[in-house]
Amino acid sequence: MSHDSIDSILHEERLFPPAAPFAAKARIPSAAALAALREKAARDYEGFWADLARSELSWQKPFSRTLDSSDAPHFRWFEDGQLNVSFNCLDRQLAKRRDKAAIIFEGEKGDIRELTYGELHETVCRLANGLKSLGIRRGDRVVIYMPMVPEAVIAMQACARIGAVHSVVFGGFSAESLKDRIEDAGARLLITADGGYRGGKVVELKQAADKALDHGCPTIEKMLVLKRTGHSINWRKERDLWWDDLIKQQSADCAPEWVDSEHPLFLLYTSGSTGKPKGIQHSSAGYLLNAIVTMQWVFDIRDDDIFWCTADVGWVTGHTYVAYGPLATGATVLMYEGAPTVPDPGRFWDMCQRHKTTIFYTAPTAIRALMKFGEDIPGRYDLSSLRLLGTVGEPINPEAWMWYHRVIGRENCPVVDTWWQTETGAHMIAPIPGAVPTKPGSCTQPLPGIEAGIVDEKGNDINEPDKGGYLVIKKPWPSMLRTIWGDDERYRQTYWKKFGGRFYLAGDSARRDKDGYFWIMGRIDDVLNVSGHRLGTMEVESALVAHPRVAEAAVVGRPDDIKGEAIFAFVVLRGARPPGGVDESLTNELRAWVAEQIGPIAKPDDIRFSDNLPKTRSGKIMRRLLRSIARGEAITQDTSTLENEGILRQLRGEE
Repeated sequence: MSHDSIDSILHEERLFPPAAPFAAKARIPSAAALAALREKAARDYEGFWADLARSELSWQKPFSRTLDSSDAPHFRWFEDGQLNVSFNCLDRQLAKRRDKAAIIFEGEKGDIRELTYGELHETVCRLANGLKSLGIRRGDRVVIYMPMVPEAVIAMQACARIGAVHSVVFGGFSAESLKDRIEDAGARLLITADGGYRGGKVVELKQAADKALDHGCPTIEKMLVLKRTGHSINWRKERDLWWDDLIKQQSADCAPEWVDSEHPLFLLYTSGSTGKPKGIQHSSAGYLLNAIVTMQWVFDIRDDDIFWCTADVGWVTGHTYVAYGPLATGATVLMYEGAPTVPDPGRFWDMCQRHKTTIFYTAPTAIRALMKFGEDIPGRYDLSSLRLLGTVGEPINPEAWMWYHRVIGRENCPVVDTWWQTETGAHMIAPIPGAVPTKPGSCTQPLPGIEAGIVDEKGNDINEPDKGGYLVIKKPWPSMLRTIWGDDERYRQTYWKKFGGRFYLAGDSARRDKDGYFWIMGRIDDVLNVSGHRLGTMEVESALVAHPRVAEAAVVGRPDDIKGEAIFAFVVLRGARPPGGVDESLTNELRAWVAEQIGPIAKPDDIRFSDNLPKTRSGKIMRRLLRSIARGEAITQDTSTLENEGILRQLRGEE
């Protein structure tokens, strides 16, 4: 029995058409309107993107060349044009939205701040002038290592305003990870905070920053420190300076630095736990264009929306859908500093109620984690302000999709399941909520102007429904990565070599169903080879989570002398684990359940139960760590980003 012939539970037939009241007001209100947009892109690909770039971006110097492919795979978009990203996000909003809330911030301890577009513009200008007073100029790299507070966005925008290249390092990363990224970028300035609040504790950012700089980072000249917690920290007078002391001396007027379209806006390092991190380099104009149009198409953004993307700015989702896309479209963005279960598992829903959130965008891992607390908790809150829900970060299993739709959306909100990557810069495959019927677990269809495909090992198109293969993008798009910072050969090898430069290799496996909908099956290296049969880990995980006792599951492979690979499942149950441990009968029941849902070949060989899965503070499951545990190997990965390091004992089966 091959992977392709398995009667997978992912062959989802439930279809949810766009609700008529939503579609009536949507930017793209029908399948016909979407088809016209797709046809325009197909008829004149460059003209399609050129028209959008001219209508959606404000240019200091208009471009005359749309796309230069002469040095592929280095594609250049709008290259002879000039603009400034901060100007596009802030200055052009001032005439109509000066007094409109740009950012609503809530700290974990309950403190709330609101910044209007006028106030945000003024603070960004003051910091931009402060950066210039420290000698930071166009092209210099600035590393930002901060909690999820408005000043993180202000720092990003200030860098963009003066043409400096920012590299945000997630505040959960260790001193060693921070050091590696600073050194690779060759940064001159580090912006951090004394600390932040997460999970009821202070995150010691300044302490980690000190440690990183004490053990390397010779290019760093100054450390700018925001006072967030006010607790005692070490201080180096010749190197360290307070954020407030710097900006209070500065003018609130800072003219934007006009840069070429291809000028690097930021570097963002992928967070792999092994090997040298990759510094993904993004441009200015192309990146911002895709951020804007996806805000319009996928989120159907409106002027009265309260838009909440729960991602940290340390990840690409927080770049595109917190720091840049919402502001460039004049939206109000909600930011939250802390954990979703502090002080209780109703925190997200309480905030949605109090702030009248209209669009809520989060990760499937967060949804599944909150599912296990039951329906009563979200049922206590008035979520009627919500009009659109979104998911990001990994494929969402149908069970979690339906819970999200039914319990959080109250069956009134479209659910946009978005596929994209750090490398793509913005959504690539996602529903247009006013025009595309959705299916639980599918990211549906590529967006207009995005030519995605599924190919076999030789690069031939796979047109047979439900047959899996490599997910590729066949044409360049404006927000694509430009290279890997300082390692262009790695860029070519990683993304372009396999298919001879013909396609961008996403690194994900996917299939397309009979309706042409895409289903992401996980990373290529998350495919198990069990007795010669290829199984996607997501299929087994989805089968487990479909069981009424299971809240979350993660599946990895471990070497097996007979099968090649054996299936090892880590499972979190709904409700608390029994004090004496889980009865073996449940293990057998789950194994039989998976066999029934997928086939006997997919039965897990091992099932280990724990109170939680090993997740970073952004909600991503650390699968490499699970692989080490399943194989009985010593854990050599950096575990500093774990939300709860104490879970490791359970995962190892020690308690």
